[in-house]
Amino acid sequence: MNRSCRSVVPLVLIAALWPASHAFSKLPAERQEGRGTARPPAPSRARPTSPAKPTDADGFIQRWLLLEPIRVPGQLTQSAVRTAIEKEFPVPATPLPHDGETLTVGDSALAWHAVDTVTYNVNLYHFSYALKKPTSNVLFWAVTVVNSPREMSGVRLAIGSNAASVWWVNGREATALYNDRQTVIDDGVSKRLTLNAGANVIRAAIVNAGGATDFCARFIDANDRPIKTLTATLTAR
Repeated sequence: MNRSCRSVVPLVLIAALWPASHAFSKLPAERQEGRGTARPPAPSRARPTSPAKPTDADGFIQRWLLLEPIRVPGQLTQSAVRTAIEKEFPVPATPLPHDGETLTVGDSALAWHAVDTVTYNVNLYHFSYALKKPTSNVLFWAVTVVNSPREMSGVRLAIGSNAASVWWVNGREATALYNDRQTVIDDGVSKRLTLNAGANVIRAAIVNAGGATDFCARFIDANDRPIKTLTATLTAR
């Protein structure tokens, strides 16, 4: 099921679109770090406007709380990612955050932001860039509440990330990816687990070294089919 998140595009078209599609990544480093002119709005995300958001047609979760990035060394090996997570912010043991809530990590005050992605994936580069935050050598935290209409056993969390990531479902680690990588749909798949009827808390830590960064996540059933009857909220009702 390792399908690339990017469509196959003719080389001629790639060449024609290259300057526009890489406009953000080619900006000077000082502007990427928040010391330049005003940022354009992030094109891939929107503010939530409804109490709950259903998964998309392919089962992808499109509503998240994102914490502004934490500076880390940006090393992507398993040991380095684990060290960064445990040192900076052991999220699985914390209460659910709220939109606008601030958190002090080291000497930085970081805020949580409620985000609806307009595509199947969450573009963390756009998220950070629009806020004038760093996009390289950073750790992102993402949290959402997935609501199930009934108890579902034998399902699996299927994720992709650029770059390394670790994922938890209801406080238990579910899956992880390490090393420098592009986001690929269903690149990391958990063991079979049970979704509770009602609220289920999903948490993720994504570590990026440099360049583009994003993630995607959905649940699949025992036959590897996406589950499309879930909704995402930001509180456990």
